Amino acid sequence: MSATLAVTLGGIVVIAVLGFLGRRTATRDLAEWTVGGREFGALTMWFLQAGEVFTTFTFLGMAGLAFTGGVAAFYAIPYVPLAYVGLYFLGPRIWRRARARGHLTQADFLEDFYGSKVLGVVTAVFGVVFLLPYLQLQITGLGLAVQLATGDTTSSNVSIVIAFALVVAFVLWAGIRGVATTSYLKDVLMLAVLGILVFAIPAHFTGGIGATFDKVLATHPDMLHVHAGIFDSTWFFTSMIASALGVLFMTLPHQWPALLSGESAKAVRRNYVFLPVYSVALSLPMIVGFTALLVLKPGSDSNGALLSLTQQAFPGWFVGLVVVATASAAMVPAAGLIVGMSSLIARNLVRARTDRSAYLVNQGSVVLVTGLALGLALARPDLLANLLLLTFSGLDQLIPAIGLALLARRLVGAWWVLGGLLVGEAVVMWLTFDNPGTGTFNVGLVGLVPNLLVVGVGALVGRGSAVPVEVSTPAAERERVSS
Repeated sequence: MSATLAVTLGGIVVIAVLGFLGRRTATRDLAEWTVGGREFGALTMWFLQAGEVFTTFTFLGMAGLAFTGGVAAFYAIPYVPLAYVGLYFLGPRIWRRARARGHLTQADFLEDFYGSKVLGVVTAVFGVVFLLPYLQLQITGLGLAVQLATGDTTSSNVSIVIAFALVVAFVLWAGIRGVATTSYLKDVLMLAVLGILVFAIPAHFTGGIGATFDKVLATHPDMLHVHAGIFDSTWFFTSMIASALGVLFMTLPHQWPALLSGESAKAVRRNYVFLPVYSVALSLPMIVGFTALLVLKPGSDSNGALLSLTQQAFPGWFVGLVVVATASAAMVPAAGLIVGMSSLIARNLVRARTDRSAYLVNQGSVVLVTGLALGLALARPDLLANLLLLTFSGLDQLIPAIGLALLARRLVGAWWVLGGLLVGEAVVMWLTFDNPGTGTFNVGLVGLVPNLLVVGVGALVGRGSAVPVEVSTPAAERERVSS
């Protein structure tokens, strides 16, 4: 066994052990498992939510995007702080209502506000379907890292099976508390590794960061400004806007457990003051990507740019440490995705009638969604490739529904909101798969136009009939049934 593979497997085991240590006491309470009893402080929430920003796609993909698109990769830096400025105000509002009404999921929130179980089911279906390829991406990203580092496909497959068997085990055991404890290691390890790479790799190949950009300016000046092509200015601005709106309005279902786990609205608000600082770290792998532009041959695998340079500049044991950081950037976000998806299934799709049965359904869902994503990653890695394009554009269609649900009065009926959601999703799917010629404009924003038109018509039809939101929560309904 090579030093790289030995360090990789040892690191994967350490990550899982920390996940197991996250559980404090035995529990069969879904609220404790999903949102940690709503008692996390600002620091724990910071690591949980920061972990959602830095995934294996970000770790490897940002370097790759800089390698192929140059400064177009920097679209990812402003959208997170912009969204968090808004969430400084909206986050505590969501937290207060969710705590008062017993919400555990995004679908709970919408179902309760609009008084529609159908809307809750549809929201949960879209959430699970659109997050499944994102979960598969974390699995394949880990496999890619091991394969690039070891040159062995078998080692890659063995590593991802071990890693995600351990992820399932600690998620079943500790729930979101396990995600929280592993988040500490992930962020510290990843930032430490990136801090070394961002200085050592340019120094090794070009003489330093300044020399790297001097050479890029001399040999690839077009990469230092947003230029025509796949990553043009339209792509840059529409991708930034779509991403900022998606984060601001909490359209990704796995964002909700981390937010709802807060102990107070003050902790939530304080968290959004410091979270934007973390987005600066997104620029670190991009610097490595610019170095790759000078070193690697044109047409090289962009997602492997960071690891290819690491292999050339460092000994095997350190390459293994970089792969462990990549593994943590896959395993920890994947654990958060699993918590979000399984909670949607147990709360909003299966709708178990007692707390115990809901907990058991949830545990079964953990195994189901992870097994499905793992099987697809091993057997048909490209099967969900097109669906991955829908993950963010598709979930952005929840923006009108969630935005209006933040108000104190229901201005639009559930059927109008549902109609807008379905129309928007249909447009996004058509534009994604049929490619009728929208160029580089973000299809999620295009889909929002008819979505908002339908909701706007609903608001006009119901003008003057807005009522305060006084509906029963799903949690309250289940408590009445069980009692």
